[in-house]
Amino acid sequence: MPFSSRPSPDPSPDPTTDADGDPAQTAADGAADTRVALSVLATIDPVLRDSAVFGLVVGGPRVVALRHDIRAVEGALRRVVVDATGVIEDEVVPLEHACLSCAVREDAVPTLRRLAADGRWDHVVLALPVAAESLPVVRALAAQATPGNELERLRLATVLAVADVDTLEHDLLDDDLVAERGVGLTEDDQRAVGEVLAAQLEHADLVVTTGDLEAAATGSGLVDRLRGVGTRRIDGLHALAAGDLARHTHDPAAGERRAHPLGVRGPLPRHEKPVGDRSWTVELWSARPFDPERLLRRIEDLGTGRVRSRGVFHVANRPDSLCAWDGAGGQLCIGTLGTWDDATTAEGRPVEPHTRVVIVGATDADGEGDGGDERGRLLDAFRDVLATPDELADGGLRWLGRTDVLAPWLGARSDAV
Repeated sequence: MPFSSRPSPDPSPDPTTDADGDPAQTAADGAADTRVALSVLATIDPVLRDSAVFGLVVGGPRVVALRHDIRAVEGALRRVVVDATGVIEDEVVPLEHACLSCAVREDAVPTLRRLAADGRWDHVVLALPVAAESLPVVRALAAQATPGNELERLRLATVLAVADVDTLEHDLLDDDLVAERGVGLTEDDQRAVGEVLAAQLEHADLVVTTGDLEAAATGSGLVDRLRGVGTRRIDGLHALAAGDLARHTHDPAAGERRAHPLGVRGPLPRHEKPVGDRSWTVELWSARPFDPERLLRRIEDLGTGRVRSRGVFHVANRPDSLCAWDGAGGQLCIGTLGTWDDATTAEGRPVEPHTRVVIVGATDADGEGDGGDERGRLLDAFRDVLATPDELADGGLRWLGRTDVLAPWLGARSDAV
């Protein structure tokens, strides 16, 4: 699958819709398709989820919502189906394994197929379990919504994320865990709330916000720094309409690119920020790889703290490996994605090995300045970790025979450099 290596900044001065997207064309495509529309809703807040579902079904008499909640301790799933007339189904279903993929395979797909065939509704909203990430679910649904498969009567319309700007800075940047909030999807779910929230915002076609945009200017700014290029934003649940969701068609390839580490959104175009917006973005880029030993030594300086960081990198002692960088909520995950030879741009051109990490954060509320000192420290650490031209001059021979200090995270490497 092709992925963009350096997406262009959004040229639109309007923060609610990106000019490089084509919502009119997407809406036209949706309007011409007679299949039942399927929208997917993700959030980290159970109250926001239920409020959004209520508004959608009450505002659309031919809209039905399927809501799932995973009960990990019981090994079960609660399924609730509701439309404008009220609750139609409320059942607890045993699962082979109490996990998101099992919920989709064992209950969501057959239930969605049944609702689409019923004839009473022309739009189904799948409200995911709180703290579920939309990408793996949408990927599975997209595969089934093709001719000859179980969900061929359905068309993926809009993937939306609902977020509260009043709490978003804390949710995204602090170190709360989903288990601590009682919304873990498994008994041992150790994901950070920020990790889940970031993934939801970055994959969504549409971000719906609630809260006071003026009082929470930083939370609002963080939304725009994370949501993908070409996506839409609306403010307030009152502006959320089922008809608007159904008019659009989700592009699975575009969603995959937005969520992929190669497709991370860069800094926003320069314009005057709203009063009180302390959010910032710094893009760290170099054609040079990281030195493995210095990366390990300074990885906390680059990847932890009150930031969301995401991107790709390569390491001097494994030049063919395309490595992923993904950090949020005080946690950092690094791993391999394959080889650079397998990576292409959205246009199908090869991607040259490079290191690019985009970091989003916010200046402390009681701090002064615009976060320049923190960004300066990140830049200093980044420059220190990069292999120098002199170190690379021998073609990587200096790393032969050394212990691979990153093997516990990146796996074993071959002896070939």
